[in-house]
Amino acid sequence: MKIVVIGGTGLIGSKLVALLRERGNEVIAAAPNTGVNTITGEGLAEALNGADVVVDVANSPTLDDEAAMEFFQASGRNLIAAEKAAGVRHHVALSVVGAQRVVESGYLRAKAAQENLIKKSGVPYSILQSTQFFEFIERIAKGALDGDVYRLSPALMQPIVSDEVVAALADIALGAPLNDTVEVGGPEAIPLDELARELLSARQDGRAVIADAHARYFGAELNDRSLIPGPDARRGALTFADWLRQSIAPD
Repeated sequence: MKIVVIGGTGLIGSKLVALLRERGNEVIAAAPNTGVNTITGEGLAEALNGADVVVDVANSPTLDDEAAMEFFQASGRNLIAAEKAAGVRHHVALSVVGAQRVVESGYLRAKAAQENLIKKSGVPYSILQSTQFFEFIERIAKGALDGDVYRLSPALMQPIVSDEVVAALADIALGAPLNDTVEVGGPEAIPLDELARELLSARQDGRAVIADAHARYFGAELNDRSLIPGPDARRGALTFADWLRQSIAPD
């Protein structure tokens, strides 16, 4: 099977390319640095020639509201047109749990618009919505630095290690199109401020973490349902605490 991974050189994409190759597939890692650009169209038709499946894990280079919307709209339209021309039989996309609920966030509105474009495209599809990756919690925390304290929402999150998201994507890509949206999340729900507190403590960062219900996450105030997957979600096994012990060394 020939599979093209859009965004195939990033955190998720590179792992997915390796896993799909291990499973015996022909896999193209498509990204601007490999000569494939979904915004300009450069190399897109050539990459998709003969492809059975396209997996889109590309992300906007900026989280700015308007720029993210422009990226996902332009990239999505170009990719769908190229898939139709190439006869691609399955479009798989990675999105975010809560994208259709957290309408205050410009970035999540852009992801919701991407999902809607896929659903209306006529190309058989599967959308995997994931919770936040363990690997991104530090970036989220550092983005909440306010003077010499961190201000973060105490709303629940259910983060997951990226390897388990990759495994779910691979299973979906190698299966029949779902023509539906499914979710994946970690094994436990933890308040965002507590996740940051655990990680920063492991980093030996002694600055205080303040729970602030009005602190914004990608532009939105959160509640305990905003970013939590439903009861039918696929669940990862590795806990955040175990991941910290395995992979975070103090500075």
